[in-house]
Amino acid sequence: MSAFGLGWQHHFIQTNNIRLHCVMQGEGDLVILLHGFPEFWYSWRHQIPVLAQHFKVVVPDLRGYNDSDKPDSGYDLDTLSRDIRGLMENLGYLKAHVVGHDWGGVIAWHLAQKFPDALDRLAMLNAPPPQRFVQELASNLDQLRRSWYVLAFQVPALPEWLIRQNLRSFVKTLFQDQAIRKGAFTAQDTEIYQAALEKPGALSAMLSYYRQLLSPQVWLPNLGRSPTPISTPTLVLWGEEDFFFSHKITEGFENLVAAPLKLKFLPHCGHWVQQEAPQTVNRELLDFLRSPL
Repeated sequence: MSAFGLGWQHHFIQTNNIRLHCVMQGEGDLVILLHGFPEFWYSWRHQIPVLAQHFKVVVPDLRGYNDSDKPDSGYDLDTLSRDIRGLMENLGYLKAHVVGHDWGGVIAWHLAQKFPDALDRLAMLNAPPPQRFVQELASNLDQLRRSWYVLAFQVPALPEWLIRQNLRSFVKTLFQDQAIRKGAFTAQDTEIYQAALEKPGALSAMLSYYRQLLSPQVWLPNLGRSPTPISTPTLVLWGEEDFFFSHKITEGFENLVAAPLKLKFLPHCGHWVQQEAPQTVNRELLDFLRSPL
């Protein structure tokens, strides 16, 4: 199979006043896979053909990424969630299974709180609930140390310039150096990720996610409020040696999910869990998505 897969179809889907580029394969119940920073649909290359044997798999480039539209605004969680809800509807589905990693998982948590009726099942891969992440940034020194880049990204324009000047080493450090299972990323993989980051407007759009998350108008209204419990059956897979997220972030997940919850830690595995341990992730996702609850 080539780097970009056999039998995968590329489509542009109109949703929420933008076009999202999507890769699709398979038929049946809808499974949407949401990637993280600084990736695009390619991060799910090991999952698409396996899941497509049982489901219609749709993998968008999130707003601002790779070949999707890159508007100046709309990088708040409400808008990003409406992007995915609209994607479902425009594909003719009322409900979907949603699987998210990193930022894609943050959006999926929010989607499950905002549109519970639109989700069948929810799977998270090394992705904290947004309220929990902001809370940990404010109160957990270990998490603050791991997430220094989130604060650095708040500076206008400078992070984009710095990353652009050092793009090759930025990509290599993030993927190859931070992976625990070093065989997960080939030189070709990092070149493919680098090419997506070089597209005009992509870097600014990606950093807008972080700027929106920490903007006072987003978190001030929710200060002190308990997040809405998730009513969707949920699977959480967590690479134990995640460089970016503290273990502590997973404590108390059972209080956030008022539905069946399975939390499984993957030993000797880092942040890029579906690429570092693809066979384990595929098996867990298939078991979860296909089993009766």
